[in-house]
Amino acid sequence: MEVRVDVVAVPKILLFYVFTPLADPDAIRLWQRDLCESLGLKGRILISKDGINGTVGGELNAVKKYVRKTRQYPAFKNIDFKWSEGRADDFPRLSVRVRDEIVSFGAPGELRVDSNGVIGGGTKLTPEQLHELVERKRLDAKDVTFFDGRNRFEAAIGRFADAVVPAVDNTREFVAELDRGTYDHLKNQPVVTYCTGGIRCEVLSSLMVNRGFTEVYQLDGGIVRYGETFGDRGLWNGSLYVFDERKSLEFSDDAAVIGHCSVCATATSRMENCGDPACRAQLVVCDEHAASTYCTEHAAA
Repeated sequence: MEVRVDVVAVPKILLFYVFTPLADPDAIRLWQRDLCESLGLKGRILISKDGINGTVGGELNAVKKYVRKTRQYPAFKNIDFKWSEGRADDFPRLSVRVRDEIVSFGAPGELRVDSNGVIGGGTKLTPEQLHELVERKRLDAKDVTFFDGRNRFEAAIGRFADAVVPAVDNTREFVAELDRGTYDHLKNQPVVTYCTGGIRCEVLSSLMVNRGFTEVYQLDGGIVRYGETFGDRGLWNGSLYVFDERKSLEFSDDAAVIGHCSVCATATSRMENCGDPACRAQLVVCDEHAASTYCTEHAAA
């Protein structure tokens, strides 16, 4: 009797970026779009003269082919791809675009890039080196300040212990916060910037250095790489917000729940869009209120 074995397509999601000079971003856009379409991948890719930033998902073998093909391009040979579990519908479509910035701080004239990456940014730390820095500074009776490089709604469900969370709703607001001197008291202290996969901190740390911060570090690979290394056994607390249909992910079954429902204050790590289709606000909500939650601006509409 012949036994038929069905092969299940396992979906995977990639998070990646690299800062490197690109002479013809539009040609890269066309190539990346055609490559993703041929492999059935969906997601979002941004390209500029300074590099590429993307997150894509699809069936495992297709994602592997994408990694191999993309690394064949000389400027992208050292891209650090971060893998995570996903579903086939985590991305509704494919978007590949050229922008002035691959992460929108609104300061394209400040960023300097060469074939080795961002020029003049913070000192990169692996997760292990981060722990070593914290311990070394503790022995010297100095505190290390964790500086969240994400939007504040992301930090509502997960962040490093005692982190500074800037009151920003989008990445472009960071420059104004720095320029008005909000964090000048940190200029002579050790500051570790962190973000989801590392890209926002590449730019943020360089902006901070440009403004006189004297001891700036950045968590290489971001929260994703830290979670892969230490799970919930280290300095991270809570869930990680992600920009796809998953909304958030945990590094272990022991993840703390630090978010609170915007309606009833119940502990939760669930994130949902504002109930108004035209609104882009993200809200922390419990299961009970997930289907009917509106942000402050649209609550009375």
